[in-house]
Amino acid sequence: METDITDVFTPEQRSAVMRRVKGRDTAPELFVRRALRAAGIGYRLDGCGLPGRPDLVMKGRRVAVFVHGCFWHGHDCPRGSRRPKANAAYWDAKRARNIARDADVVARLTAGGWRVVTIWECDLKGDEAAARIVAAVRGQAAATSEGEASVSDSTCSSAPSRAGGVSGLETK
Repeated sequence: METDITDVFTPEQRSAVMRRVKGRDTAPELFVRRALRAAGIGYRLDGCGLPGRPDLVMKGRRVAVFVHGCFWHGHDCPRGSRRPKANAAYWDAKRARNIARDADVVARLTAGGWRVVTIWECDLKGDEAAARIVAAVRGQAAATSEGEASVSDSTCSSAPSRAGGVSGLETK
């Protein structure tokens, strides 16, 4: 039986709380960036104008990396399958929209010749998490054939890399 619990915050307070929810530079994203940087894998931030604004982009290898929170994107792990008790209908609809949008973004990127790596928040647990992340990204990058045409110069060409002096899978 569902109970409708009244929000303890005023609409203005709730808005302030939700504004503080980070959309970038989250702890899981920073963990992935540190792991790739330590492995010498270069990337760019901010999606470079691609559909869905991937968290990390390897332009020359045509690899887009998304770091998803299990709850927000409806992963099938215990945290992702947890259902909120308060305002359940709203959260179910929101998560369903996120899942549909994620599927659409992956389809659009794949149709455009990009390889997509989705890293879930729960994948970042354990001693071998960094190695698994690097292996997943390198596996997708290695799938790129040498004969493929290079990426258009208009994509990511003016986006500065905030990764510092990272080398490895640098762009072509």
